[in-house]
Amino acid sequence: MELIVISLASLLAGFVDSIVGGGGLILVPALFAVFPTAHPATLFGTNKGASVWGTSIATVQYSRRVQMRWHALVPAAAVCFAASLGGAWLVTVVSPDFLRKALPLVLLVVLAYTLAKKELGREHAPRFAGQREALMACGIAAVIGFYDGFFGPGTGSFFVFLLVRLLGYDFLNASAGAKLLNTASNLAAILLFALKGHVWWHFVLAMAIANVLGSLAGTHLALKHGTGFVRGVFIFVVSALILKTSYDAFLR
Repeated sequence: MELIVISLASLLAGFVDSIVGGGGLILVPALFAVFPTAHPATLFGTNKGASVWGTSIATVQYSRRVQMRWHALVPAAAVCFAASLGGAWLVTVVSPDFLRKALPLVLLVVLAYTLAKKELGREHAPRFAGQREALMACGIAAVIGFYDGFFGPGTGSFFVFLLVRLLGYDFLNASAGAKLLNTASNLAAILLFALKGHVWWHFVLAMAIANVLGSLAGTHLALKHGTGFVRGVFIFVVSALILKTSYDAFLR
């Protein structure tokens, strides 16, 4: 029964993650509910062990239909991997609790800006090219990758928003790029958690299969309905993240 519950949660998480990120909003609470006495690091490691497969498959699916900006995204993925490792190491030394109350406010600013700028991310018009675009993408990857390793909630949504706002991508192309970057940060987290023995591999296989199935369904819908659909899901997910992180920070 435990495996069925967390596999269903992983399926839904893969679906949401593949469109705009935020799958952790579903899978992490499910793991904590099913295994309330488990070490948090083990549940986080198991979550990453499953979700990395969904983001990887989504990256492949998007790359077949979307013109990926590989010259910028590949070096950014490498930077993201290193930054995530750095963040994960720092969290073993410094508590991230100070971010809990700031996160809902940051997400609220992101949501308000997206709603106010109704044309934001509707047209794909990259602002930079060549080395400058790669440097900008690496800067985004360094900041958000480090954040993902150190704290994590909303990582996919932050990637999407910054690729849209700073690089001029539309929401569909930003979601495609975010999947590659999120895969890199997830791999870094898995490496760290696995070395410390914080991954339940016997659960990961079934969860990974479910996550991939959800990811395939979500990617299909995103590619079929385009950037307007992805923008709508982005607004919904960020709104849900604001509610969840506000509850965690101020009411729990």
